[in-house]
Amino acid sequence: MRKIALLVTLVLAACSSEPTEEERAAAVAEVEAHQTPPPQPLVLDPIRYREIEQQDLYGAGCSFAPEGGGLAATALAMAETGHFLHNGELVTLAADKGSAELPYLARRKYDGTAFSMTLELDEETGEQVGEEVSDYSATLTIRDAHEAVVYRKTGIAQCGV
Repeated sequence: MRKIALLVTLVLAACSSEPTEEERAAAVAEVEAHQTPPPQPLVLDPIRYREIEQQDLYGAGCSFAPEGGGLAATALAMAETGHFLHNGELVTLAADKGSAELPYLARRKYDGTAFSMTLELDEETGEQVGEEVSDYSATLTIRDAHEAVVYRKTGIAQCGV
């Protein structure tokens, strides 16, 4: 009986050996590689005429201005590209041609490597405010590369030429 108890003790000791430093480091690296960082809220800068002129952002589409933000657009949705300004840098996204087409050739969704942008319009609220220009209640949502929402505001999308 003593021999069996000694054998069981040796087997249990062998099974519960501590991992090596390399094994620990590999396990920590694997856990860290699979963790998604918490989303960092995005603050958008207004897109001014200077950026429109410098980047040649003329043409048909929709500009989004959040409620309480005045008339300054914080995002542009155009036929081929979508844009927003963050920390003074213009972020350009490609139009998702499979997404719904909005008034004046804009698209509902735009994709990039670090961000994606969705502009949702309530087309029933459209109000003509000028020749070939209409305002719509809208929501702009921007997601990071991990699909976490980093910006979501309601406001007005002004669509036209």
